[in-house]
Order: sequence, then structure tokens, then C-alpha cells
Amino acid sequence: MKRSLSFIGLMFFTCGFALGLNPILLPVLRQSLQVSSLQSYLIVFASFVPFLIWGWPAQASIRRWGYKATMALAFVGFALSFGIYLWAASALSFPLFLLASFVSGSANAVLQASINPYVTFLGPIESGAQRISLMGICNKLAWPLPSLFMVWFVGHEVASLRLSELTSPFMIIIGIMLVLAGACLLFPLPAISLDGNASDPADAGTDAPQSAEPARLADFPHLWLGALTLFLYVGVETVSLATGVDYADSLGLERADLYAWIAPVGMIIGYIAGVILIPRYLSQGAALRICSAIAILGSVLVPLLPAASSIWALGLLALGCSLMWPAIWPLASCDLGSYTAKGNALLTMSIAGGAVIPTVFGALCDASMDACGTIQLAYWICLPCFLFIFIYGVWGHKIRRHRK
Repeated sequence: MKRSLSFIGLMFFTCGFALGLNPILLPVLRQSLQVSSLQSYLIVFASFVPFLIWGWPAQASIRRWGYKATMALAFVGFALSFGIYLWAASALSFPLFLLASFVSGSANAVLQASINPYVTFLGPIESGAQRISLMGICNKLAWPLPSLFMVWFVGHEVASLRLSELTSPFMIIIGIMLVLAGACLLFPLPAISLDGNASDPADAGTDAPQSAEPARLADFPHLWLGALTLFLYVGVETVSLATGVDYADSLGLERADLYAWIAPVGMIIGYIAGVILIPRYLSQGAALRICSAIAILGSVLVPLLPAASSIWALGLLALGCSLMWPAIWPLASCDLGSYTAKGNALLTMSIAGGAVIPTVFGALCDASMDACGTIQLAYWICLPCFLFIFIYGVWGHKIRRHRK
């Protein structure tokens, strides 16, 4: 299992790298194409809305061709998206950048639909959060790398980066993605059915009663509430991870690209805690409640602290986010029986929250810039989202509908 986890960890790393392009594209597009904050955050929207579209087709692909072929297909999609990025940069076309982000997001949706259920059911579901925490470390380590890689490659800061300078780095990335597509087909992964280990009666660390198998997907309240919770979580996690460089730039801080590390470091600290504590010392439900409380505190401190120091509170916001995904996915997908595959498709679709909430955040950024000259006040959007997540951790995941 360790060998398989290592390979899947590489997949999670790639997902993080693809999404990590957003923090560097936002300021570059504003400077090069003279677009507003709201327009630039449409790049993030285009990266996440494909999850709403590809959740069910990705499951159909897994059922027809298997996990490995579906992963390989995703990497071909990544390579195609970076080709469109090159076209967009040469044409100075904002619509083409949106198309490239949409194709990249589609590839990411297909890959996430493969690797998240796979790692969840690679072992006992009650320790699913531990395995997902390990994968989260791989994912979040990759988020700041595109910004640092671009700055290192071109030899100057984000503030003066030009679209024409993206050509060579993107060509390298295209080659890497195609190599990974081949590796997916050749690497020996253990076979896991689309329904995972759903017959295991373990309750994923909750004290909720088990119920007889319902007759339809609508009879799983904890799944639907979990999908909404995941929708909100992905949105605010994306805000915490993708806006550090943008926030530092709005504050006029030097070397804004270095601030891309603040949120991923907070996430990784939380993931390490999850690997150590779950499930031996901490249940997945308890981890979700604790992290929600930390995130609520962070979502208050970021907009209230003095601007120059508030950027460091993004680390606290991200620390709270760290174990939410590892906890929400197993809590929402447990006890689904033969509906596990459909439940996984629904949860994959809920990742589209990363399209909606950051776009609203972008609109709030314009209003915040007018009010105080920075995007600081826009972070208030995180508070109601984390309050809902806390409620799911306390009560929502325990709901089961018994059938006679």
C-alpha cells in the first residue's frame, strides 16, 4: 500500500501545482491585460466550475476504463490546457486564458474524481482522513511552486512578470504532464472496485447509528449536507491558498511571491497533526470541529488585524482548513453501500465551490480596494462558510434516515 500511496501522492502534487498557477496569473493578467479584480478571479472560476460538469462523466470513465486510464486521460488534458495557455499568452487574449483554465480544471476534476475515492478506500474508511492528510501534504507543497518556479525561471519578481515570459516554463510543464500520463498507464496499482469498501460497517469515526440501505441517493442526508459543506470548504480554502500573493501585492509588500508559502505551511502543519492523531487519538468528526473553530478565529483576525500583520493570519486560516477535506470526504461518503460511486460523484461535483466563492471574493476585492486601498475586507466572506462547516462537524454528519 505504501508504494501505491507514494504514486497517488504524486497525483495530488500535480493537482496542487495546476491550481497553484492561479496566484501568479491573477496579478500578471491584471497588469498585462488591464482587467479588474473581479475579471481576474474569473480565472479561478473557470478552474473550478468543471467539477460541476465532470463529476458523473469521470465516474463513468472509471467504470468503463478503470482508475489508471482515467488518471492518464487527466494528464493529457493538463498538457492540452498548457498548450492553450501558450496560445493565450501569444494572443494576449483573456477569453483564451479562461478557456485554458477551464480545460485545466476539467483535467483536474477527472483526476480528483479518480484519486480521492481511491485513496479513501485503499484502507479502512475510519483511517481515511489519515491517508488523505498525507495526500494533502503532497498537494499543498505544490501550491506555491508555480509562483516560485516562474520567478526563478525568468529571474525577476511577479510584479514585473510579462505574459511572453510564460512560454518556456509552460513548454517544460507540457512535457512533464505527458510523461506522467504514460506513468499512470505503466504503474501497477492495486484494483479497487468503484464501490470501494462500502460494505465495511465502520462509521468513519462518528457515533451515528448505522441504517438499513436506502432505496435512493436522496435518502442520505449526511451525504447531501456533506456535499454542501465540501462546496463551502473548497471555496474558502481556495481563497486562503490562492490570494496570498494578491493580498501581499495590494499591501505593496516586497517580493510578493514569497507570501505564497504562508497558507500552504499552515495547511501542512495541520496535515502532519492529522497523520499523527487520526484515528488513534482523534476521530474525524472531532478533527473537523477543532479545525472549524481555528478557521473561524482566522476568518475574524484576517480582516480585523492591522493590514501589514493580517497577512500572516492567512496561515491560521489555512491551518483551520487543513483537516477539513480529510474529514468531510470520509464522513460524507461512509455508510453509502452500493451508492458509494454516485456519492463520490456528488462530492466531486461539490468541488465547484472553488468557482463560486473566490469569484464573489473577487467582487468584494474591488469594493474593499475602494474602501481601504487593500483587499483585506473581502476576507469576511470566509466567516459564514466556516460557521456552516462547524455545524456539520457537530451535528450534520450524524444524520441518518432509517428505513423499515
